[in-house]
Amino acid sequence: MDMDSASSVVLQALTQATSQDTAVLKPAEEQLRQWETQPGFYSVLLNIFNNHMLDVNVRWLAVLYFKNGIDRYWRRVAPHALSEEEKTSLRAGLITNFNEPVNQIATQIAVLIAKVARLDCPRQWPELIPILLESVKGQDGLQQHRALLTFYHVTKTLASKRLAQDRRLFQDLASGIYSFACSLWGHHTDCFLQQIYARDEAAALSSLERTLLSLKVLRKLTVHGFQEPQQNMEVMVSCYSCGTGILEKLIFFCRQVGPDSTCREKLILFFLPSCFPFYVFTPAGEGVTFERFIVQCMNLIKMIVKNDAYKPAKNIEDSKPESLEAHKIKTAFFTHPTLTEIGRRLVSHYFLLTEEELAMWEEDPESFAVEETGGDSWKYSLRPCTEVLFLDIFHNYSQTLTPVLLDMVQNLQGPTNVEDPVQLLMKDAVYNAVGLAAYELFDNVDFDQWFKNQLLGELQVNHHRYKLIRRRVIWLIGQWISVKFKSDLRPLLYEVILSLMQDPDLVVRIETATTLKLNILPILILTEQFLPYLESIFGLLFQLLQQVTECDTKMQVLHVISCVIERVNIQIRPYVGCLVQYLPLLWKQSEEHNMLRCAILTTLIHLVQGLGAESKNLYPFLLPVIQLSTDVSQPPHVYLLEDGLELWLVTLENSPAVTPELLRIFQNMSALKLMQSMDMDLIFIVLSL
Repeated sequence: MDMDSASSVVLQALTQATSQDTAVLKPAEEQLRQWETQPGFYSVLLNIFNNHMLDVNVRWLAVLYFKNGIDRYWRRVAPHALSEEEKTSLRAGLITNFNEPVNQIATQIAVLIAKVARLDCPRQWPELIPILLESVKGQDGLQQHRALLTFYHVTKTLASKRLAQDRRLFQDLASGIYSFACSLWGHHTDCFLQQIYARDEAAALSSLERTLLSLKVLRKLTVHGFQEPQQNMEVMVSCYSCGTGILEKLIFFCRQVGPDSTCREKLILFFLPSCFPFYVFTPAGEGVTFERFIVQCMNLIKMIVKNDAYKPAKNIEDSKPESLEAHKIKTAFFTHPTLTEIGRRLVSHYFLLTEEELAMWEEDPESFAVEETGGDSWKYSLRPCTEVLFLDIFHNYSQTLTPVLLDMVQNLQGPTNVEDPVQLLMKDAVYNAVGLAAYELFDNVDFDQWFKNQLLGELQVNHHRYKLIRRRVIWLIGQWISVKFKSDLRPLLYEVILSLMQDPDLVVRIETATTLKLNILPILILTEQFLPYLESIFGLLFQLLQQVTECDTKMQVLHVISCVIERVNIQIRPYVGCLVQYLPLLWKQSEEHNMLRCAILTTLIHLVQGLGAESKNLYPFLLPVIQLSTDVSQPPHVYLLEDGLELWLVTLENSPAVTPELLRIFQNMSALKLMQSMDMDLIFIVLSL
C-alpha cells in the first residue's frame, strides 16, 4: 500500500476513534492498536498531525498515538521496535516546521520531541539543539514561540536524566548554550517592556510567554547544568548582567498596570520571589503582591528557616562549606530587627480577619466555622500558610520573638472598646499567635492567672461585636489546656463552656463544641468535677446538632457528641433519650450524604457501648442500619462497611440475647467472606461470635 492510501485508511480510523458512538469508536481503536507495530504507521501519523487542514480532534489523537508509540517501540531493544531508517525520517520530520497553530497540540508535539530527545540526543540526533537555537532566533512570532516551547521541554527532559554520563552530557550542553540562553531571556524581557510602555498588551502578552519560557530554560541550565553554579564565573556574570535593572523596571510596570492585567500576575509570580521578604513584610509590597504570590513567598521562607542543609553540623568540622556559607547568609539576614519586623507583621497584618472572612461569618456562619485549614492547606491558602510560617519562625527564634509577642499582649490588656473594630481584630490576631505558640511560651506566660484575671472577663462582654474575642478566647483556652492549666480551674472552664454553648452567635457555639472535642475531652479525666455539667453540656450539644443545617457542620457536631459519649461511657445513659429519637430522622435525611452517615455510625458505636444491654431498645433502628451498611450489594457499602462492621460487632457484644432480627443480618456474611479487604479481621471476629 502506498503512502497516500495508508494515510487515507489511518485518517479514517482516527476520525472514527473520535466518535461518541461506541459502536464506531471501539472497532477503530482496535484497528489502530493493530497498526501500532506496522512499519510506516508513525510516518503516517506524523503527516496527519502536521496537516493543519484536518480536524483538530483527529490531529490531537494522532499526536497521542505517536507519543505513546515512543514509549513502547522507539528503543532498539523493544519488541516490534521501529527501524533505524524510519526513526531517522521521523526525527527529521518533527523539526521541519515550528508552525503549529493550536496551542494544546503544539505543547504535545514539544513533549513528543522531548521524549525522542531523551533517547536519541545528542548521539543519534545531533542536529536537534542547533536547529532549535536557530529557530528561536527567527522573526516569525509563532515559529519563535513554538521553537522556544520545544527548547524548554527538551531542556527539561534532558536535565531530568540522572546517570553520570547523561549528566556530563547535559553539563557540556549547558556550558555551550548558557550565554545564549541568558541573552535570549534579556532580549524577550526588553521586548516585553517596550510593548508594555507602548500599551500594546496583546503583543506584550505574547512576549511575556517567550520571556517565561526563556527563564524556565535558564533555570534548568543553571540548576542542572553546573556542579556548583555559584562557583562558575560565567553563570554569575551572565545572571547579573541580564538581571541588572530589569527587576526595577518590572516592579515599576506592576505598579502602573491595573490589577486585572493579564500579564501582571504571571510577571509577579516569576520575578518578584527573588526579593520576596522585601515585598511581603514591608509596605513596598502594597499594590504589587496578591495571595498566590504571598503564599509562594512564605513557603520559601518556611523552607529556608527549616532546611537542615542551611545549618552547620554539630561538629563544625563535619560541616560542608556550602552549608556553612548558607548558614552565614541566613544568620546575616535573620537579624533581631528583621525577625521583630517579620513577627509583628505576621501577627498585625496577616493574622487579621479580612473583610471577606467577616462577611462570610455574617452570611454563612457554618461554612466559616468549619472551613478546612488542616492537612496541606498551608501550601495553597494564605491563612494556614501564615500560621505555619509563624510557628516555624517562632520555634527557631523564640528568644527573639517571645518578648515581641508578650509586648503585643501587654498592649491589649483589659476589655477592648467594642466601637473600635481595628483593636478587636488586633486582639483576635494576637490571641491567635499566643495560642499557636503555646508550647514555646510555657515558661513565659502564667496562663492560669491570665485565665482568671483577663480571659474570664473577656467572656463576660456580651456585645455583638465582641463575638470575635469570645470565639478566640475559647479556642485559646483549648490550645493551652494541655500545656498549662490547673485541674482545680476545670469547674470554671465547664461554666465557660455552658455559657458559650448558649452564645447568641452560631460561630461561637460551633467553635466551643469543636474546642471541647479537639482539646478538652482528650485530656479529660472523668471526675466528680465534670459529672454535674454532663447533662447540660450534652443537651446543648444536641440542640446545636438540630440547629445547624449543613452536612459538614452536622458531621462535626456529631463527632463532638460521639467523643463525649465515648469519654463518659455508661454515665451517659440518663441523657441520650432525645438523641436516640433524633438519629433515625437524621439517618433518613442523610441518604445522599454518606460521610454524614459514617458519622452517625460512629455515634451509634459509642452509644451502644455506653448503653450496654439497654441498646436492645435501639434495635428497630439499629439493625436495619447494620443491615444496609454491611450489604455489599448496596452502593453505600463502599463508605459504610468498615464502621458498619464495627457497629455490628459492638451490638453483638452488648446484646443480652441473640434475636431472630440479629440472626437475619448474617445473610450478608457469605458475600463479606469473599472480600479481600482491610475489614477481614472484623469479619472473622463477628463470625467467631
